[in-house]
Amino acid sequence: MQRRELKCIDDVQQISLEDALSSQEVEVAYICSESTSHEDYIRQFLNAGKHILVEYPMTLSRAAAQDLWDLAEQKGKVLHEEHVELLMEEFAFLKKEVVGKELLKGTLLFTAGPLEEERFGFPAFSGISRLTWLVSLFGELSVVSATLEERKEDQYMKMTVCLETENKRSFACPEYELLIYSPLTWIEEKGPGLKRNRHLSFHFKSGSLENMPNVGVNKNIFLKDQNIFVQKLLGQVSEKELIAEKKRILHCLWLAEEIQKHCC
Repeated sequence: MQRRELKCIDDVQQISLEDALSSQEVEVAYICSESTSHEDYIRQFLNAGKHILVEYPMTLSRAAAQDLWDLAEQKGKVLHEEHVELLMEEFAFLKKEVVGKELLKGTLLFTAGPLEEERFGFPAFSGISRLTWLVSLFGELSVVSATLEERKEDQYMKMTVCLETENKRSFACPEYELLIYSPLTWIEEKGPGLKRNRHLSFHFKSGSLENMPNVGVNKNIFLKDQNIFVQKLLGQVSEKELIAEKKRILHCLWLAEEIQKHCC
């Protein structure tokens, strides 16, 4: 499923949704539509007996994602959520940089042009790849606070989220006041004229990382993700890896839901 009309590519004619669902020749569906449509398309293709690769986020709720994975298991089909952000050179660099280090505080700011919430969901869902980065780097997180500033007439929004890592919970200071230690701040800022960019600042006990150095060009990350999908189809991905991936995806969807609750 594509959000654009493709018509004919390399002498292959685009077919309708109904034909794709009913055709015995179609064994796999790639869903690249607006996020708000993912759940419905996944359900239709699973019920039609197709394997699925879908862009993130696969759904706009944790419960819906779990339900679809249960359906995929019942049908004996692979349901794979694409995560090209984990195949980027920048992420590989960060993974090496943070391993074994104790985080004191950090900030991840993402800027871009406007994005329609009606089509792509609440900002915590449309920006879930950044949340996936943070969870993959620092483990499971919890939401301390979240705010959303909007100027709809200007197509501008800024979401600010304070998160804490699993080993950094509330603690009492000597004066017996309860303090919340929130080492991670995630900011999504979108509006006309804002360039697509990622700014980061991580401070560890052993040093700091300010902004992302030039670590090379991301090559064939979509193809690499498709190869992971094929490996799943061939049964070449271990059960342990599948369980860990599913746990991470469901955790990020839960975080996105919690952020939305704080902002609404």
